[in-house]
Amino acid sequence: MSDGFDGLANPDGLEGVVAANTVLSEVDGQAGRLIIRGHDLDELAGRTSFEQVTRLLWDGFFDGLPADLGPALAAARVEVFSEVSALDTGLLDRTPIEGMRALTARLADGDSLQAALRLIAAPAVFTAAMVRAQAGEAPVRPDLSLGHAADALRMLRGKPASQAEVEALDTYLVTVSDHGLNASTFTARVIASTQAGLTSAVLGGISALKGPLHGGAPGPVIEMLDGIGTPANARAWIEAALARGDRLMGFGHRVYRVRDPRADALKAAVRKLTEGAGATPGRLAFAEAVEAAALAILKERKPDRSLQTNVEFYTALLLEALAYPPSAFTCVFATGRVAGWVAHAREQVMGGRLIRPASRYVGPMPKKAA
Repeated sequence: MSDGFDGLANPDGLEGVVAANTVLSEVDGQAGRLIIRGHDLDELAGRTSFEQVTRLLWDGFFDGLPADLGPALAAARVEVFSEVSALDTGLLDRTPIEGMRALTARLADGDSLQAALRLIAAPAVFTAAMVRAQAGEAPVRPDLSLGHAADALRMLRGKPASQAEVEALDTYLVTVSDHGLNASTFTARVIASTQAGLTSAVLGGISALKGPLHGGAPGPVIEMLDGIGTPANARAWIEAALARGDRLMGFGHRVYRVRDPRADALKAAVRKLTEGAGATPGRLAFAEAVEAAALAILKERKPDRSLQTNVEFYTALLLEALAYPPSAFTCVFATGRVAGWVAHAREQVMGGRLIRPASRYVGPMPKKAA
């Protein structure tokens, strides 16, 4: 194979190209299975905390990794909160993901455990600060006594979250913590391979994640649900959207050829949350009706393709129930995925190989002089 692309149906998308050996996660698109460090997703989601999954991902990549990351991560949240003072009018005019990225860029590069913990803390602290500041409210200082999910919600709202809400956010952060060599993780690994440092790698991951074809898509799911309004309108609204050539957010995936297992994990978390005291289960029932209509229409229109519910659909329902504004949904995605970015970056650096793929030139050749 002289150019590295022989036999590929679509070299531009790198389908079928193995770019890394990893111990971190396996995405089985045919079986609809996600394995994170030797555990099926359903062993972890709703059963472990984000701190525990982060430690699982980081095991072997840092010296002195404590058995319990909780206290060290809480201290890191307090440490990075000092950067919130850099919020100014210029940043507040940006989207939450752009503001969060800019504040994260203020953190020093490095490859130490402390640098990694600061990067885990950053999205939770900076997202809450951006959302509150844009609403005209003062940022809330982190609480050393709380777990990461509980403190993220308290910093967002200015008051403690219920146990059910904390468990729901923990489930979400665990579910999205790592997912193979997706666009943002590959970006982080490429940057890490240059030995630029963890902050640079994470900033690259954030930048890739914000694209609407990656992590920037859950917000439009809420717009779709609000546009549909009632279950009776679902079929007509969806058919009209497809007739216009619109992309139906929350359905289809580049890898999965069956249902995205993360969708089921998050649907279960939404159900548990909306069955709690004071919840409004009607929103979930409505979303399920829209989901059923969308799946039926997609099967009718594209019978040769398996377009199933993906992680975005129930992410939107869960984060909406937790009072995150849709504009900040991608920031919360980053809050979970940063654990995987850091792990992949360290794995890449420890392998010591600069990522330098080949390309096939398809442009014109120079004309030879007569």
